[in-house]
Amino acid sequence: MHTALVYVRSILFLVFAVLALPAVASQNTLLIVGDSLSAAYGVPSETAWVQLLRNRLESKGLNDWEVVNASISGETTDGGARRLPDLLEENQPDVVVIELGGNDGLRGFPPNVIESNLASMIEKVQTSGARAVLVGMQIPPNYGQRYTEMFADIYPKLSDRYDTALVPFFLDGIYNQAGLMQDDGIHPTEEAQGKLLENVWPVLKPILK
Repeated sequence: MHTALVYVRSILFLVFAVLALPAVASQNTLLIVGDSLSAAYGVPSETAWVQLLRNRLESKGLNDWEVVNASISGETTDGGARRLPDLLEENQPDVVVIELGGNDGLRGFPPNVIESNLASMIEKVQTSGARAVLVGMQIPPNYGQRYTEMFADIYPKLSDRYDTALVPFFLDGIYNQAGLMQDDGIHPTEEAQGKLLENVWPVLKPILK
């Protein structure tokens, strides 16, 4: 009798284990590697665009997606490129959003260096088997019109070269609107976080579904 009970319990354990496998296997990871614009600088984290993305995924029934935010205020493309291998290994993401370059541009880093760092990140993402989403940025003409244009051109060039999804300009409809930028003129306000999500969502939506 005891042997029979052990046998039945073993069978039930295996059945439950097998039934649990699809839920684990279906879990997908969206990794965001960004700077202060994605690290909730100056705004409550619960109202930042990354949290709003989590909320939207839940409301759309996309509960099989986990959003991992690895963004750091002040991050550059060089720092992101150096951190990325460990992030890929640790999180095994299916999609990686690369939101970097703004700090490089504001500091006047050479466009070819910025492009090289971003290209390296895209290559690492694609080699890992994940899909890359590139978030485009633009900067004020502090360093002259030529630099500004060269900087802005980096993102569509890389998107074409590597066939990645592209958010054309992260701050579109925000940077020049009253009340949507913090006093520093660099970071979006809490009121702008929903607009940041709307700028990203049309690109992410078909990928996540």
